[in-house]
Amino acid sequence: MSARRGRVLRRDRVAGLLEETASGFRFTYADDYLRDPSQPPVSLTLPKRAEPYLAPVLFPAFAALLAEGALAEIQCRNLRLDERDLFGRLLKTGAGEIPGSLQIEAIDDESFDDETPEDETPKEKKTAAP
Repeated sequence: MSARRGRVLRRDRVAGLLEETASGFRFTYADDYLRDPSQPPVSLTLPKRAEPYLAPVLFPAFAALLAEGALAEIQCRNLRLDERDLFGRLLKTGAGEIPGSLQIEAIDDESFDDETPEDETPKEKKTAAP
């Protein structure tokens, strides 16, 4: 089974790549987004940098995009999603109409393109989740 991943967009522009790893999650900024000084970080807790961010749990900036409470229950029941699988829920619902400037588009191996960070296997420097 391949790792699940999603393209992170900020205001319809590719900002980075969010991946599930064996030890948790990795977020890496896209090179173009990183080099553009007019583009802010996707979250104040994830300042722009070339090194990937690693965390044992889904980053709060992305988990905050998920529905909660009764809406989450209805969404999970209708879409047949495990309510405890936050990343799976994010990949299924994060490209829709969600609040804020971020969206997450699920990536399958066939749709992976050059707009996402080039290095899929960055050096694993442990960085705590902000």
